[in-house]
Amino acid sequence: MALKKFKPMTAGTRWKIGNAYAELTSDTPEKSLLEPIKRTGGRNAQGRMSMRYIGGGHKKQYRVIDFKRDKENVPATVKTIEYDPNRSAFIALVSYSDGEKRYIIAPQGLQVGGTVISGSDVAPEVGNALPLKNMPLGTVVHNIELQPGKGGAIARSAGAYAQLSNKEEKYAVLKMPSGELRKVLNTCKATVGTVSNSDHALQSIGKAGANRWRGIRPRNRGVAMNPVDHPMGGGEGKSSGGHPRSRTGKYAKGLKTRKPHKSSDKLIISRKNGKKL
Repeated sequence: MALKKFKPMTAGTRWKIGNAYAELTSDTPEKSLLEPIKRTGGRNAQGRMSMRYIGGGHKKQYRVIDFKRDKENVPATVKTIEYDPNRSAFIALVSYSDGEKRYIIAPQGLQVGGTVISGSDVAPEVGNALPLKNMPLGTVVHNIELQPGKGGAIARSAGAYAQLSNKEEKYAVLKMPSGELRKVLNTCKATVGTVSNSDHALQSIGKAGANRWRGIRPRNRGVAMNPVDHPMGGGEGKSSGGHPRSRTGKYAKGLKTRKPHKSSDKLIISRKNGKKL
């Protein structure tokens, strides 16, 4: 991926670092794989705000992505690499030998004209999807299933990947993007490679309006609020707000947020800091 630094022609472009989108080959999505997406404005079915900082933004259409990769042993040719406004990664339009077209998450290094395939005994090459038990140790993977056949749920954002660290009788041990070591059923599928657009985190939007285009509203600091609105609000003059807390009073730094006694606790070997759960 190539980044583009803009000349300071305006205040908004002075600090802007954007994506050059050099990898993209088409700006017209496949019409049969588009669905309408309704904007919620952060409100739930009762009309009450359930998520703050959401609203406005440009219209989008949802691209139907094949996270399951369940069309097995049928080779597919990569037709285009495209931008997807609904995610940070790029997507690839693949055309199967029987004529069906699908979108998949584009891995780093996938080229137009390349071939990808899904199946139990396919080669562990970039873009191919196969069960974890059939991959060699050390393989870098993305779009990993947590339950066989349910579709990829882990490592789907730009630059994300996990690494196959060990294989047991029933489970495969993965080093997650966070650094956590976790067991996953070895019959779960994953796609070989790293997700594309790995420099996404290095971009700088340049101005607040760019976030408004994306439907992200301003996020107010707790210390800038009144005491009635936030535990860190109020005080004489410019105060620190005391211990960092959330709006509901929970400690915001260092407090474990995972629910205790979850059924998946036995699958987590070590947390991202290397300690036991």
